[in-house]
Amino acid sequence: MNTKNTESLVIRAAEESDLDRLLELSAMVGSGMTSMPTDRQSWIDKLERSIKDFNREQPKKNGDIYFMVMEDLETDKIVGSGAVYAGIGLHRPFYSYKLATLTTSSEKLDLTIHTRLLNLVNDFTGTTEIGSLFLLPKYRRDGIGKFLSRSRFLLLADFPERFDERVFAEMRGWLDEDDNSPFWDALGRKFFGLSFQKADFISAVDGFQFISDLMPKYPVYLDLLSKEAQEVIGKPHKDAAPAFNILKKEGFRYSGYVDIFDGGPSVQTALKNIKTVKDSKDVTLASTFNTADLDALEKSQSYIMSNSQLHNYRMTRSPLIRLENKTVSISEVAANALQLKTGDTLKIVKE
Repeated sequence: MNTKNTESLVIRAAEESDLDRLLELSAMVGSGMTSMPTDRQSWIDKLERSIKDFNREQPKKNGDIYFMVMEDLETDKIVGSGAVYAGIGLHRPFYSYKLATLTTSSEKLDLTIHTRLLNLVNDFTGTTEIGSLFLLPKYRRDGIGKFLSRSRFLLLADFPERFDERVFAEMRGWLDEDDNSPFWDALGRKFFGLSFQKADFISAVDGFQFISDLMPKYPVYLDLLSKEAQEVIGKPHKDAAPAFNILKKEGFRYSGYVDIFDGGPSVQTALKNIKTVKDSKDVTLASTFNTADLDALEKSQSYIMSNSQLHNYRMTRSPLIRLENKTVSISEVAANALQLKTGDTLKIVKE
């Protein structure tokens, strides 16, 4: 890790003052990410909810939002985002398609047919979702994207009592060069008469109720869809591929669930089985040091760390020296970024 170029980055709970910068960030996301709409009121509502949930003594686990931003302290700019959503589908229905196989046979014809189907389900009701992962292209280097993705798992490790034992993530589905979804064009558009971009925006701003109202409840036979649509079912967007690989390394698995809009894959795992959660440790800050004074060996031992303080939640990545009795020494820059002092507890996980 190039600490000189990345120690200025801090991940923290989003604040009301981030509104305009988040609107700018969401404008760069493009289609297919309903959790980051280019709608001011939606962002106001999301930030208000997130701030309340970060400061709530007892979680409701009913649509709770923990939205975080990555800030570059050197430029005072928001350069990325990530979030955890608890109690999915309890506040309003959450829909997925589940791939299934129907087998039929005829003795007279001596023929057996295996037909693939899509069933509309609410199987993720009550679970925890990780999402809203986005990083400006300029910062997609030096492992920063991996740091941003794993920060959500460190939040789960810090406060497991606030989340369900099952965790899932929806990956953006495949779009063509014009940001059109072959899956939506072959299925959803026929029932809603809306472009993918319009349907995506409505769901982001107003929720999924229109899906419940208009989407057919009967199984969809894949053979009736276009070849282009069938080929992208369960296929992540090219920009989501790196995040998809990180999730697989963390223990997430694809089990046939896909997004109802673009057919992107949904992956899931048990919270306790997430690698970052299993590997994280609670330690005490014993001292700080100047990064420039470390030798090459110590610089290579980089950690993601949090201050474990829900009401002022902050994370960074930095070199760290393990001491005796579960104590550590971290850089002065990291201690300032986390707003920690000697004697405070922090949670760490090796990069």
